[in-house]
Amino acid sequence: MKLQKKTLISVLLLFLMSASIPFTVLAQDNGTVLAGADLTKVVPISYYFQGQSAPTQMRNAVAARFGANRFVIAGMVDTSGYSAQVRARYQGFFITDSAITLGGESLPTGAYGFGFTNDGKLNILDIAGNQVLSVSTTNDKELKRPRPLMMSLDGTSVRLYAGRDYVVIAAK
Repeated sequence: MKLQKKTLISVLLLFLMSASIPFTVLAQDNGTVLAGADLTKVVPISYYFQGQSAPTQMRNAVAARFGANRFVIAGMVDTSGYSAQVRARYQGFFITDSAITLGGESLPTGAYGFGFTNDGKLNILDIAGNQVLSVSTTNDKELKRPRPLMMSLDGTSVRLYAGRDYVVIAAK
């Protein structure tokens, strides 16, 4: 009886330890910013938003991979065909194929529009144009060459920049 109990406890402990390994690995993966062919594989050439489709500005498209197959993709689009009201709120698309945190707030899997505002906010909109999330940005005065849209690794996190303003993206 004693031997069976020890065996059962050992098997249970082994199971619990092995079951926790994937969660530990995912939690430690801070992301990889994609470039070149890896970037063009995941970025759509156009995006649908609020009843219209607009081409992606590939020079202003970015993506990060978390783990083996989890992506966050963002890109600015040509909004010249959109009304001034839509252009004021919508600059591009934001796609995540898994739940993430954006500026510390939870964002579920989905395809969204986004817009950075002059008062230091990043707004996430559903494809109908309804605001889903609004987070404050941080201004990076030390950034040497700001671009309209870029991602960078900052040791422990991925930053999504619009000019010098950024939000932190993290896998959940």
